[in-house]
Amino acid sequence: MRKLSHPELLARQQVRQKEPKLPFCVVLNDIRSLYNVGSIFRTADGAGVEKLWICGITGFPPDNQISKTALGAEKEVPWEYRRHVCEIVRELKARGYQILFLEQLAESIPYQDFRASGPVCLVLGNEISGVSEELLALCDKTIEIDMAGAKNSLNVSVAFGVVAYHLRNQLRGKRDAGNGERGDETVTRSPVPIFRL
Repeated sequence: MRKLSHPELLARQQVRQKEPKLPFCVVLNDIRSLYNVGSIFRTADGAGVEKLWICGITGFPPDNQISKTALGAEKEVPWEYRRHVCEIVRELKARGYQILFLEQLAESIPYQDFRASGPVCLVLGNEISGVSEELLALCDKTIEIDMAGAKNSLNVSVAFGVVAYHLRNQLRGKRDAGNGERGDETVTRSPVPIFRL
């Protein structure tokens, strides 16, 4: 075995950056910790998320605490702030996105049992209270991560990483099989955020 050099890693990543984005967006609903927001940006970049929607009290760039954990990913992943989370979730649902909550509800299924049927919008809620009650009516499916220890949940950014790569693998498989074409709905990459307050 041989470790890849830094130039080799950079060259490989430049090739991967040219791949089209997946039909996968994420809504952050009232995430309190700016460090969690930054970490989610970094994971979203790695997983090929097409866009982050930042809602409610969730902080957004530019912010030093976000930058500390995002390590520049906040400049690579397209994002937009919307004060009212239900507004954007309704819009995405109307555009054909399957609205998926990462939340512990009576109806939740293990994340590994979820099968994407088309474009996916993953909604992440507040670290303490989860997603807002008003969103429940807009949900198509809820998933959760089984916990074997004393704690009943993971940190929101860690949980996002687990689920994001599961969804990425599913959606890449669909795309590679020719079933995930998005046509003119594909979001173009733009490091310049769009603000709507």
